[in-house]
Amino acid sequence: MKPIQMVDLTTQYLRMQAEIDEAVLHVLRSGQYINGKAVDLFADSLAQYTGSPYVIPCANGTDALQIALMSLDLRPADEVIVPAFNYIAAAEAIALLGLTPVLVDVHPQTFTIDVQKIEESISSNTKAIIPVHLFGQTADMETLMRIVQKYHLTVIEDNAQSIGASYLFSDGSRKQAGTIGNIGTLSFFPTKNLGGYGDGGAMLTNNESIAKKLKKLASHGQSEKYKHEFIGCNSRLDTIQAAILQVKLSYLDEFIAARKKVADTYTNEFKWIDWLETPAIANYSTHVFHQYTIQVKDGKRDDLQQYLQSKNIPSMVYYPMPLQNQPAFRNKIRTGSALSVTEKLCRSVLSLPMHTELDDEQMTYIIDTIKQY
Repeated sequence: MKPIQMVDLTTQYLRMQAEIDEAVLHVLRSGQYINGKAVDLFADSLAQYTGSPYVIPCANGTDALQIALMSLDLRPADEVIVPAFNYIAAAEAIALLGLTPVLVDVHPQTFTIDVQKIEESISSNTKAIIPVHLFGQTADMETLMRIVQKYHLTVIEDNAQSIGASYLFSDGSRKQAGTIGNIGTLSFFPTKNLGGYGDGGAMLTNNESIAKKLKKLASHGQSEKYKHEFIGCNSRLDTIQAAILQVKLSYLDEFIAARKKVADTYTNEFKWIDWLETPAIANYSTHVFHQYTIQVKDGKRDDLQQYLQSKNIPSMVYYPMPLQNQPAFRNKIRTGSALSVTEKLCRSVLSLPMHTELDDEQMTYIIDTIKQY
């Protein structure tokens, strides 16, 4: 049996090697390493895939969040709501701009922001909300959008982990994650479902004027060369990464199907284990399983992880420390609600190997080992 990895990028690359090698060589032959044709081609293809009319590539997912926030012209003391159970990036971008992150608890099954706790967290200083589509499925966007319309807030969707997931509206319509709010942000970090071989990111919007501003902000605030309309930053998607992502985008639906197959196998085998809770799939969202994250009951999480490690099965804890306990945020945040669910999840969640290249032998070994625990 091949060694089991959390993410097997090497085997995945070998599946596409000829196409990726040719795409990279094409860029090398062109000499266009910055803002080459491959960047525009990928942006156009991503717009077609997501249904978003405007796609602005940038250097990484965190830059996408920061630039999106910069476009709102917020001022110090303005507040932005963000889920407490989450990677640091969204809250970090808020704090970096001198704004106040307002942490809201998450739903205990879906891990996304608890929309029922948003209104109690809104103050006169609240200007925006960043729902994070965590682990592969969307937040409850229909309910959230009703709230933001009531309070005239802006929505930046952090879609770093859920590209390809769809939100299902009550009228039967659907939209892709990242295309529902004012701005959506993407990450192409290598381990993402659509990942490059280096850093990369993008912003999505349906609004032409917002798109123009985002593009300027990502290029030193330039409206044209050497004419700087805004204080911006330098955040570009490399041409080589764009060429790689163009190839991988054509495989994304196949990758999603492979991840769902792994998830279905895990869930069917684990659903009878009483000390383990399998991931819930919300009735309003499809799930693309960036992670397969279980909840381990009765305080057994760390012991199970050590046991798996002794059997050469990797696992990860996303995320072990709540944002409100991070030293970096001391005196920089406001907690909009009790964060008991977040604190519980940080003690109980465990992510199992999840990628497109898991074979039957590896899956059987993982499942049998957990059953024997």
